[in-house]
Amino acid sequence: MRPVINVLEEEIKEKVIVEAMEILEEIGFFVENTEAAEILRNAGINVDSETQRALIPADLVKKSLKTAPQSISLYNREGDIVSELGGNNICFDPGSAALNVLDSETNEIRKPVTKDYIEFTKVVDQLEHIQAQSTAIICSDVPEDLGDRYRMYLSLIYSNKPIVTGTFIKESFEIMKDMLVSIRGGEKELRDKPLAIFDACPSPPLKWSDLTCQSIIDCAKYGIPSEFVSMPMTGANAPVTILGAIVQHAAETLAGLVITQLVSPGAPVIWGGSPAAFDMRKATTPMGSIDTMILDLGYVEIGKFLNLPTHAYLGMSDAKILDMQTGFETGMGTLLAGIKGVNMISGAGMMDFETTQSIQKLVIDNEICGMTHKFIKGIIQRDEPIAKDLIKDMEEKTHLLSHDHTLKWFREEQYIPSKIIDRSTTEEWENKGRKTIGDRANETVTKLLSKYPGVSLDEDIIEDLTKIMKYENVDFKTKLDL
Repeated sequence: MRPVINVLEEEIKEKVIVEAMEILEEIGFFVENTEAAEILRNAGINVDSETQRALIPADLVKKSLKTAPQSISLYNREGDIVSELGGNNICFDPGSAALNVLDSETNEIRKPVTKDYIEFTKVVDQLEHIQAQSTAIICSDVPEDLGDRYRMYLSLIYSNKPIVTGTFIKESFEIMKDMLVSIRGGEKELRDKPLAIFDACPSPPLKWSDLTCQSIIDCAKYGIPSEFVSMPMTGANAPVTILGAIVQHAAETLAGLVITQLVSPGAPVIWGGSPAAFDMRKATTPMGSIDTMILDLGYVEIGKFLNLPTHAYLGMSDAKILDMQTGFETGMGTLLAGIKGVNMISGAGMMDFETTQSIQKLVIDNEICGMTHKFIKGIIQRDEPIAKDLIKDMEEKTHLLSHDHTLKWFREEQYIPSKIIDRSTTEEWENKGRKTIGDRANETVTKLLSKYPGVSLDEDIIEDLTKIMKYENVDFKTKLDL
């Protein structure tokens, strides 16, 4: 039996959805993008030209829900399926897009550069339990206006895994889409085998900006999955009650869903988010807060009730260094996300209110993700009868360590962690230098970087991607570690 967790009663789920539709119908939402406004007007919706407010009838929301896919297949660079986003399947990716990194040598938070991004991507590509890459770090050593495409460029070169990404400027999408098409070989092939997911964040309360509207419109045109990342903050830009914030999240997300389905019925979308229970004492947005976790589980439950693929930022910490707070916040969030069956779980490696990536935390989180995968398998009956025959056999043998039954099942029954997790005796630990988990994580990073098999992408594809970058004759290949 798969372990399950529920935080909302069925009656409440229905009430949340009805109220969210009423908000869209009676109050409406703000749409800043002219193309989106025209799409809505063509569907018979009045968009006030002065206030930019659109009122969406409930019937159109219901119609849009019927055409949105219930699952999304995600493929790697080679065209092999990696994950089916739907049901209670789970897939992990690092969070996007951190402004800082935690320096693994100095333990200081600093601005990242290209070298950090490349090393991070190489490590993610080798982590078994983190199935997707993300454009996780904003490189400070390149012009800001090419950052979107640059992160995509590096990810496609150094990783075979699918990518969770997004745009900070409208012009980026076409270039990033062209890169994905270059890998797949055509727009139809990209539509058939999605390689990337584009995050789009509505601005609470109830606004879809020019940038985010354009992103979901463009994605819908090309069949690229859009991941809606609504971010209500309780008591700040959303109701202070968790349930009230869930209603606002639903209204904002449904508005985006309607736009995508008007552009292209059947366009793939993901019911995601990154809300926070706003800390009234510090005026911060704690992602490791238990209230934030409950809020995440609640809105995910609404998405599942609507039979849509789901996403959440869970498994992060607000700590600034690798300490006990980092561990317990990450462990709680990751396990809860796994039990809930969040389809795409973002945040591995992230710290400091979703602003900082740590390559050490990343490899530690990979272990937590592995344990979560093991946990949600539940308890499985291996034998019939369950144990009686084996216990009878124990009368003739003094121990079970070398028994055929033990050798057959122990790897299936137990999660065997890497050396990052310390299970040695105290004496052995002391003899090996009394290393912390941070020390062991650093050793693992060094080992993975030395083991990286090298870039497997054909040279002609790399040349094509470099041409697509097209930015003032900058030689991007000089920045690559090939």
